[in-house]
Amino acid sequence: MSAPAAPSMTALLTGIAAAPDAHELFAQTSTRLRRTVGFDAAVWVATDPVNGLTTAPVRVENLHEGGCGTYWESELFAEHVNLFRDLALAPVPVAGLRAVTGDRPTLSPLYRSFMRPRGFGDELRAVLRLDGQSWGQVSLFRERGRAAFAAADVAVLHALSGPMARRLRGFARPTTTSPDGIHAPGLLLFGADGALLSVNNEARELLALMPPGPSTTTDSGIALPLPVWILSTAGRARLTGDSARIRIRNLTGQWLVCHASCLRDANGAPSTTALVIEHATPSDIAALVVAAYELTRRELEVTELIAAGLSTAAIARHLLVSAHTVRDHVKSIFDKTGVTSRGELVAALFTEYRQPAAESVTLRVLDGQAS
Repeated sequence: MSAPAAPSMTALLTGIAAAPDAHELFAQTSTRLRRTVGFDAAVWVATDPVNGLTTAPVRVENLHEGGCGTYWESELFAEHVNLFRDLALAPVPVAGLRAVTGDRPTLSPLYRSFMRPRGFGDELRAVLRLDGQSWGQVSLFRERGRAAFAAADVAVLHALSGPMARRLRGFARPTTTSPDGIHAPGLLLFGADGALLSVNNEARELLALMPPGPSTTTDSGIALPLPVWILSTAGRARLTGDSARIRIRNLTGQWLVCHASCLRDANGAPSTTALVIEHATPSDIAALVVAAYELTRRELEVTELIAAGLSTAAIARHLLVSAHTVRDHVKSIFDKTGVTSRGELVAALFTEYRQPAAESVTLRVLDGQAS
């Protein structure tokens, strides 16, 4: 595998290190990369490092909206041809479709259902990986008639995989924005008697988007109607002296996490209770949806490893059990969730709750113009 040219690689790495956010990281890297690795369309996504599933942000270049569903579904339901979850475990997390299929791209369902109808002849895809975790994915497409992606192109993306993952990991720290445009987590502070003492503006906005349900004001303090699930969460933390946590889906379809913690004074006595409301992460949603199917703790572990792309043998090694035991767990999981394949399982448990959030922060670019 030949090394990329030093000047172009220096410019790419410098730009990656200086990108102010994930959207700019994708945009600037794509512009520079096009000069080194020619391509006609692209998909750039961030992924949840726990399970490798797509999260925000998403940047789509020169692909119209109608075909994106086919693109996403191919990873979940297609036969095993150059899947991201396989690349995530490969020694080199980059591969070209024509190279992988021996110049027979029709072996790929993605090619048949998505690429060929849109005039694409080859795809180069990469997992942005660091310390064994996947922080992003890239698909680059070339139109039919152009040369297939070569080993030199693979080498460029391989060299960028770690630096881009490191930058995305830096952006994974708590952010000050949310899909609903609220600029910080909501914060409520309750006194030792349960009265609401203070609340920030973000909490008021998030509370206004709560689903219908019983609400009441506290006996003293700020006269703000609060849903009973907020009061009970704060009350649980205050009464037990421990933390309490719940998840709620708001009126816009977004999942929220509310977690309360009892604070103590200088003498160690309970004083106030802080309750934070913020948007749930993909991992929060996965755990919630899995729980709805009443999976056991071990079945949950197996499900998470399936979502991360591990084979039956790899799951058995990870859990220190036999492959036969893993197959029994998988059969039980399929029976409980009503699916017949691993792709269906990942789609049923995770995709429904993540696609709307990802779509709301998808930036489409056609011929260099954002839309």
